[in-house]
Amino acid sequence: MAPHFAPAIPPHLQMWLRVREYAVPPSMIGTAAARRAAGDWAGACAAARVDTDLDLRAVRDRHGTAFARRLRADLRRLAPDLLRWHMPRSAPDGRLRPGLTLSLRRYESPGAPPVHLVVRTPPARADAGQRMSLALWDGSDGPPRHPHPHPHRRFRLDLHRHLWDAESSGELASRAGAGPPPGGSVAGGDPWAGAWATDRWAAEAELLLRAAGRPRGVFTVRLGTRDLAVLELVAPDDTHVPTWRPLPGPPPPHQAAVLPLLPEAAARPLPDLELLRAGLITPGRLHPLVGRALAPVAPAPSDAHRLRRPPRDPHRVECGGEVHRIALRDGVLTAVDHDPAQLRREELLVALGGSPLPCLRAIDTVHREPEALPAVRERLDHGDVAGALAVVEGLLGPGAVLRDGPLREELESAAARRVDHGLFRADLVALHPASGTGGSGAGARHAEPDHRPRLDRAAPKALRLTLRGKRTGRARTRTALHPN
Repeated sequence: MAPHFAPAIPPHLQMWLRVREYAVPPSMIGTAAARRAAGDWAGACAAARVDTDLDLRAVRDRHGTAFARRLRADLRRLAPDLLRWHMPRSAPDGRLRPGLTLSLRRYESPGAPPVHLVVRTPPARADAGQRMSLALWDGSDGPPRHPHPHPHRRFRLDLHRHLWDAESSGELASRAGAGPPPGGSVAGGDPWAGAWATDRWAAEAELLLRAAGRPRGVFTVRLGTRDLAVLELVAPDDTHVPTWRPLPGPPPPHQAAVLPLLPEAAARPLPDLELLRAGLITPGRLHPLVGRALAPVAPAPSDAHRLRRPPRDPHRVECGGEVHRIALRDGVLTAVDHDPAQLRREELLVALGGSPLPCLRAIDTVHREPEALPAVRERLDHGDVAGALAVVEGLLGPGAVLRDGPLREELESAAARRVDHGLFRADLVALHPASGTGGSGAGARHAEPDHRPRLDRAAPKALRLTLRGKRTGRARTRTALHPN
């Protein structure tokens, strides 16, 4: 009988599987939910690793009591762990998209520019811990160290409260297109079906244009770096469901750039719904708010993509013709089937250059490069330091001393990256990253003493004046002009 191979999992679903397993751990969800239920929105943000750059007293003094009351109501409904769950991510590692500013809420005031409640992600050079920050943006320049402090047109959640508002999360199934398609069919076929949620574009474009004050009109969808689809929302009258169609003659690029842009959350399918339909995940493994919203429409999971791991016990080793056990004793991983005196003699022989017992070799391998190292690395990459340390303690015990190897290097690297993020948050970076000196980013390779940093408009004015004075100053000593 010919073997049957399970179909391969698409790469983007593999990425989202890792994200759903490691990016928002259950401990974070539980703590944030408990603090949110108690009315402590700041504590919920702290549990979800969201820094709050908000001072409600200063907001009240600047924008008035009514505005501060509206803002406080939105903050109490904010589920920061749900926001982290739905944040845009970059392939292939699935980490938060760096250097991004998203608008969560838009506050209109007569006679004044709108104020946005925004969430920001740090740049890639300071993204250790995968932290986010919550702030207000009123049209000013924003944080000086942030690469993109203005809200992004493509990544916005002010039209998708169900992705961050705990009380609106029940709308997820209908907004994600879990039921029948909300809009009509497109004449001539759909050239973008598959990777894009084209059956939702009409309904989402109607919300987008309505927010811009247009009942119907033209909108755009970004399909790639240089590919922009220009579409038109049409309907015979207000009693018919609107549909979209490509424009017969697209406008020039400079005109298309100012048209309303469909947000990424509306343009692409919901990853959780794709995982459910592929049988890769169950509603119980999703965020509780997401699982409850999608459970009624989730199909029965298929066995095609189930991950089957061979049963093996990493704590059993063949040693001297017998099967010995390796387990935690007194907080340390040890070979329990060997006498302690024998283990001390064998360790002394190894220190003198002898060959170690298989049990000691196995313990050394677990200390240096355990089988759970990928899981530890994933947790560290997504900022779950507590989860990574829990895995390490479960393997080696709380009293273990780390030995040189990949495991220790990963932990030390994570600690160093967190220092970089702290310097970024405190605005204590010695030099601007555009100067190419200092830091641990891409410019660190130009940090040699003889390298002259490049002067550009992004560099601070004080740095440009200092370096220009060093290059053009006439007070330098010229020893060749002074004979001995």
